[in-house]
Amino acid sequence: QVQLVESGGGLVQAGGSLRLSCAASGRIISINVMRWYRQVPGKQRELVAGITSGGSTNYADSVKGRFTISRDNAKNTLYLQMNSLKPEDTAVYYCNAEITVTRTATNNYWGQGTQVTVSS
Repeated sequence: QVQLVESGGGLVQAGGSLRLSCAASGRIISINVMRWYRQVPGKQRELVAGITSGGSTNYADSVKGRFTISRDNAKNTLYLQMNSLKPEDTAVYYCNAEITVTRTATNNYWGQGTQVTVSS
């Protein structure tokens, strides 16, 4: 069994910062790409940022220059540093990871989500 557990969400004023964490646990051989998504009620889940096991990153245009994705491979943990937050960043943020669990099986896992609310 593999679990992804997010933490760090909350309520913050516009212009403020939050740091999200996502810890992976269970029978893990390796973690490949890790990503943060977000979703607003009534809209599709959108990709916020991704990072490979080697540290290559990509970001949605809407968060470039404000958000930073990182990971600690030794701790199987993903982070998202969010600065200069805007009300439009309000959403439930989900962690996603491609995890190799056996020599022949790589599966896609999701966390339960953490709410981020930015007040104007």
